Amino acid sequence: MQSNSLIESDRNHLIHPVSAYRAHEKRGATILTRGDGMYLTDSEGHRLLDAFAGLWCVNIGYGQESVVAAAAEQMRQLPYATGYFSFASEPTIRLAERLAELSPPGLNRVYFTLGGSDAVDSAIRFITHYFNATGRPTKKHMIALDKGYHGSSSNGAGITGLPAFHRQFDLPRFWQHHIPAPYPYRSPVGDDPRAVIDLSVAQLRAKVEEIGAENVAAFFAEPVQGSAGVIVPPRGWLKAIRETCRELDILFVVDEVITGFGRTGPLFACETEGVSPDLMTIAKGLTAGYAPMGAVLMSEDVYAGIADGPDNHLPIGHGFTYSGHPVSAAVALEVLSLYLQGGILANGQARAPQLLAGLQALGDHPLVGDIRAAGMLAGLELVRDKAGKTRFDPATQISDRLTTAGYRNGIIFRAFADGTIGLAPALSCTEAEMDILLTRLRQTLDEVVDQPEVRQVLA
Repeated sequence: MQSNSLIESDRNHLIHPVSAYRAHEKRGATILTRGDGMYLTDSEGHRLLDAFAGLWCVNIGYGQESVVAAAAEQMRQLPYATGYFSFASEPTIRLAERLAELSPPGLNRVYFTLGGSDAVDSAIRFITHYFNATGRPTKKHMIALDKGYHGSSSNGAGITGLPAFHRQFDLPRFWQHHIPAPYPYRSPVGDDPRAVIDLSVAQLRAKVEEIGAENVAAFFAEPVQGSAGVIVPPRGWLKAIRETCRELDILFVVDEVITGFGRTGPLFACETEGVSPDLMTIAKGLTAGYAPMGAVLMSEDVYAGIADGPDNHLPIGHGFTYSGHPVSAAVALEVLSLYLQGGILANGQARAPQLLAGLQALGDHPLVGDIRAAGMLAGLELVRDKAGKTRFDPATQISDRLTTAGYRNGIIFRAFADGTIGLAPALSCTEAEMDILLTRLRQTLDEVVDQPEVRQVLA
């Protein structure tokens, strides 16, 4: 009865993120009641292996007692400290210092936010301020990738390259532009890595020339495009784009909200190609979802441009009440300790080959068109015709079928509307748990392909 009451209350009062409101009311919420390691339990008693780490974030698994203890101790000692008026707290200072040590070289300055969306929004504000303060006020236009995700704030949602975040919101704005994603499976030049990279660089150059280099401020990119269906660019793409941005005198902003903190292998995906961006946004894995927190990491050059600008005796008018919250900072410090001293980062690196091998074994499945992975971040793009790479018609409702079958088989993953399955298991996943994940994933695909409505549309 309590569960039914909560579901009804949810229908009447709680607005869910990125949902069709009336459709959600009709469906009703699945109420989660407990998390333990890789598993979640709902109010109906179903135990579900979470192969998506919450929302790409619970990298250390559920129920890590040392994190709970760190949060509780900080709440007892100092539950809140403002960063305004030159106040600070020890965990926040120590976290900023630690992130500067661990991040790509040159990112020495840290501004804390509540999550990824406001980290991107803050980056946009800092970039605007930087070019105004350094005497280049025409540099206001910003470019990102089609299908990229950079949050859903009023400005960040326009940098995001997904139509759902633009529809009915009057986005993107006139100063927000997109170039095609480096998408090997569907690239017009085929899947040759060099060709894909060269095309992407040419498209960026063409867009900058179209707008005018004197008007372009920055280019935003994820090292792997998570919400696009885990699009993994060819090795060398990130470095080529970074060099192009430097040549064109535009800032390069790397969004590591999803890819950061071991998700693709190294602590930051930038490390794979030795790239140091001008700004980097982080969140999610920073606290492993145990508390809200994000950050913008900034180069010394950008910081100095802002700090030494005109009227530099006046405050820089950007701030949040909860920037650098001491409880979130204490959580993040302990999470970093678990990654680095507790072995969770190394464990994720050890499990990644097992994940890739298991997915590659699904390559002959009738539904699987493309397999892509970077560390513990993976996507399976499902198609109804492998030769033609033809997606399912929306009327087939392949995403809903996958989610429903996954629930029956005791596994949670992200089923994108285009039929791609997103996977992001916790880095703490054991060898046995990875085997279970792969087994349940295959069971789910087998169940969906045997449904008459799916079978009849397969080529």
